Amino acid sequence: MFKNIILTGFMGVGKTSVGTRLAQDLRYKFVDTDDLIEADQKTTITEIFAKKGEPYFRDVEAKIIRRVVEGEGFVISTGGGAVIRDENRAAFRRGGLVVCLTARPEVIYERIKHGTHRPLLRTEDPKAKIRELLESRAKFYREADLIIDTSEKSVDEAIREIKEKVMYGRC
Repeated sequence: MFKNIILTGFMGVGKTSVGTRLAQDLRYKFVDTDDLIEADQKTTITEIFAKKGEPYFRDVEAKIIRRVVEGEGFVISTGGGAVIRDENRAAFRRGGLVVCLTARPEVIYERIKHGTHRPLLRTEDPKAKIRELLESRAKFYREADLIIDTSEKSVDEAIREIKEKVMYGRC
């Protein structure tokens, strides 16, 4: 088994759904870095972006990531943009197995279009923004130990694939 399992990937790919259930199955604890950031800052991510900006948010995110990967026995769901910082990717590698969940842009849009807590998608053309962000982050997402496309998979199927690779060392 691994010290931790770190889930990366764009918003809407299933990190929280998969991570919560995977943690239960493996008897790990589930943590979401976005939840930890909100608790640390005593406000929402949307408010952090609005009042203090993305650079401030990314600094807080890096601090939280450094802290959480030092633990053991966690399934850690990370924010979609966490991979853009070298220090975060290095922390992920030190912290455990890195699993990137992916999905096609149109699937992501359908999954998140009704959400109001996505500050980076508050734009006239969210589909174009999704494609742009996916493209700019693709090289970082590819650094994961395991990549799983959730576009056509149920949560159970994604978990089964991760567990198979984790349990039988196929990473």
